[in-house]
Amino acid sequence: MTATELISTGVKLPRIGEVRCVDGKRKVVSIAWARGPREGRTDRVDLSPLIDTFRFYRPLRHDPALFATVHMMNGGSALAWGNADEIDMAAESVMRLAEETMTADDFREFLERNNLTQERAALLLGRSPRQLKYYLSAGILPRIVSLACIGLEFRGLKGGDASRAGRRA
Repeated sequence: MTATELISTGVKLPRIGEVRCVDGKRKVVSIAWARGPREGRTDRVDLSPLIDTFRFYRPLRHDPALFATVHMMNGGSALAWGNADEIDMAAESVMRLAEETMTADDFREFLERNNLTQERAALLLGRSPRQLKYYLSAGILPRIVSLACIGLEFRGLKGGDASRAGRRA
């Protein structure tokens, strides 16, 4: 094999087809995926987990006007901010955040898929039933709740296990 040969993993790299700033203060964008595992979907993605963590993104933290300059670069392989693309974020990173984001509709589907009532889900997630009702009407759920739902589903926890899990918590 030579240094110039390409090796295919069979997985299409994500490409962003369109990006739009939804909320510069909360660092939320709307992403239409052109290629990759989320192709054809449009997601609202909270970018704050990356922006608030890495020093590179510091200029975006308290400048909604700069955040609103978000646009695609390199054929959708990344997002960029500013006139000279001085700040960028790979589409793979954005896709990971999109996969960890749960909307009210996603949460409703999670409850149905796992045969969970709101009361049982509240026990499993350590939240009040009132909070769950709010999540079902909100745009995007808190990241910690989305990750908890992903974890519960990964473990195969079904509605019948909720009472035992509530007692353990």
